[in-house]
Amino acid sequence: MPRVPGALHTCGVFTLEQARAQLAAAQPHIAELLTHRADLAELRADLDASGASPLGRLAEVKAWEAALYADLEYLAQSGAQVKGFAPLLLDYPGERDGVDVLWCWLEGEPDITWYHRLDTGFAGRRPI
Repeated sequence: MPRVPGALHTCGVFTLEQARAQLAAAQPHIAELLTHRADLAELRADLDASGASPLGRLAEVKAWEAALYADLEYLAQSGAQVKGFAPLLLDYPGERDGVDVLWCWLEGEPDITWYHRLDTGFAGRRPI
């Protein structure tokens, strides 16, 4: 069955091209997540320091936490394995030369340009 543009990838394994397309499609959600994460960090710091913040109060903390988790859930439902959120680290299951790998993207990188075997984690990252 052909994929609908913008639809979530539903199979368990991505080609590198599919992983890159999924990451590109997720960029608006990633940008939103990064904003929510920064706002939440500032709001919590202000509330901890002085009990007040121009960004809001406890209700806003709860709302931004919910928004942040919704963004992370969207990424997970798109097939990404969320390995961290500060910095944001996403892995997409794939295969390279007959070996199961994870196409690896770290916040700040322009595209997926790294991979690693399943058993090596981030320390085993290699350039594609």
